[in-house]
Amino acid sequence: MQLALSVKNVTKKFGNYTAVDQVSFDVEDGKFFSILGPSGCGKTTLLRMIAGFYEPTLGDIEIRGESVIGLEPNKRPVNLIFQHLALFPMMNVKENIVFGLRRRGEKGKTVDGKVLEMLERVGLPGYEKHEISQLSGGQKQRVAIARSLVLEPSVLLLDEPLGALDLKLREHMKIELKELQAQVGTTFVYITHDQSEALVMSDHVAIMKDGRFEQIDSPQNLYHNPASSFVAQFVGNNNKFTGTLLKESNNLPMIQLEDDIKLRVAKAEQLEHQEKVELFIRPEVMIINPETGLDELNILDVKFKSILFDGGNSRLIVTYGRSNNEIIVSLPLNNRYDHLKPGDTIKIGWNPEGSACFKDTGIKTYDEL
Repeated sequence: MQLALSVKNVTKKFGNYTAVDQVSFDVEDGKFFSILGPSGCGKTTLLRMIAGFYEPTLGDIEIRGESVIGLEPNKRPVNLIFQHLALFPMMNVKENIVFGLRRRGEKGKTVDGKVLEMLERVGLPGYEKHEISQLSGGQKQRVAIARSLVLEPSVLLLDEPLGALDLKLREHMKIELKELQAQVGTTFVYITHDQSEALVMSDHVAIMKDGRFEQIDSPQNLYHNPASSFVAQFVGNNNKFTGTLLKESNNLPMIQLEDDIKLRVAKAEQLEHQEKVELFIRPEVMIINPETGLDELNILDVKFKSILFDGGNSRLIVTYGRSNNEIIVSLPLNNRYDHLKPGDTIKIGWNPEGSACFKDTGIKTYDEL
């Protein structure tokens, strides 16, 4: 296994403020690695240290096994693509792509060949004479990537490059970026606050909070096996229940909510009897009016409140208990539930294996802030 990038116990302080706190991770050569977290968590600071714009207060950064601490940004085998791309509007596509090569002293037919090859690889053959103003947002993205890749960096750093695009184009570019990275084989390190971008494109994702990594894992494991309540609510949608953990005589863990509601949980080994806990259940795990397997499911009587119509992503809002706590339930595609009226009682059920349970820290989740 060859490592393209290795970050070792890196810390960055600005005065008394610690922006990045003892972060370590490795990225294998040719992989797509994303750092996902809310604004202000330290991900841009971390990326800028890799690029060389900031020096770490502590720790080391290695690219292909060589430390780059103290090395100027233009001497590092990396390139950084910003959200606003920074293409030169007075230059055409070819002139933008060759800019870095010219500064490096390259010229002649070799340069022309590299440009044509790179345009082919990013899906823009024949575009070398186009003006930047003639390009769509997605085409500009590809020119920015071509301008970076033509310099043959060991690692391409991307700082929320899709953030300025409209929603439909952003969805399209997620697929294009994933396919492009697989085609060119360059190591991508991508930062974003958009979980969909990270999950769709990445081989591995690091969840960052308050300058630290909460979990590094594959997108599938982050989604299905979160390591903390923060990861559970930041990655995907989740319903949160707060209650008291009960470990009965048969050692079957349960959570007691208000109104003496008890819910079974699958995993609670690290939690203590009578401990305050948080339970997370994804909307798509819940079954509306389950007809089979009732003995295996948690069943909860709820009151219908409204439908959030969003085509194939439509959901029901229901409430339970004296406090009318809201639950979001994914709506099956073959059932519209138009007949429901506010206040109608229905049942929802789910397998305990489909939930995640953690100690209640008393800290509000990201959605509650």
